Amino acid sequence: MSAAFRKAAKARQRPHRERAQPAARTKLGLLEKKKDYRLRAHDYHKKQNALRALQKKALDKNPDEFYFKMIRAEVKDGVHVIKQPKDEITPEQMKLMRTQDIKYVEMKRVAEAKKIERLKAELHLLDAAGSAAGRHLFFVDTEREVREFDIAAHLDTVPELVDRVYNRPTIATLQREAVKGPTDPAHLKKLAQQRKNQYDLLRQRIEREKAMFVISQKIQTRKDLLDKTHKVKVKKETTTGPAIYKFKFQRKR
Repeated sequence: MSAAFRKAAKARQRPHRERAQPAARTKLGLLEKKKDYRLRAHDYHKKQNALRALQKKALDKNPDEFYFKMIRAEVKDGVHVIKQPKDEITPEQMKLMRTQDIKYVEMKRVAEAKKIERLKAELHLLDAAGSAAGRHLFFVDTEREVREFDIAAHLDTVPELVDRVYNRPTIATLQREAVKGPTDPAHLKKLAQQRKNQYDLLRQRIEREKAMFVISQKIQTRKDLLDKTHKVKVKKETTTGPAIYKFKFQRKR
């Protein structure tokens, strides 16, 4: 082929132009250009080589070969998953664990009980502000005494101290000794709030101690259920108490 012929053929060739991206396919991303064929070819050959290597490995595999992952693995939704072995616990081990749990809960419950007793000793069981008022009954003989009854005179104190159920001195004590302690209303209000907070804390600790007692009972019930003795449920488990079972009597040797 002469140089003139090649030159004429090259002149007749149409220049290559990239295709325009159709408007309906813009949501699918940019159109691949001609130069990207090398990347696609490289990826294709890489996958083919990997498949050939797996086929060769499968052909060379010993049919009698065994390893533990054969029984510890499975495919779920196309994903290779290794099964986790389940913990095997004997009944004796379970009983021991329940015993340890009971000991820990009981230790925490005893600690709460000691804190409750300490708080009660500090508060002297005084009525907190906002708590339910107690009732104090006085007995008289006639209706006239009822109409003329004077609580302050009967208690031998001043009318300002009638509403107090604690630290209520008599008139003789007030005449003999000076009033001790704070008398400012703002300070008294602050002390009342502190006392109320202490009683709220005491109530919370009492509720926590009751909850721990219920947990301890439920753990003990679950521990007893590990026994193979025939049993019948008498009462269902509730938030305030464990389930109740009736066990068949067995004579001890």
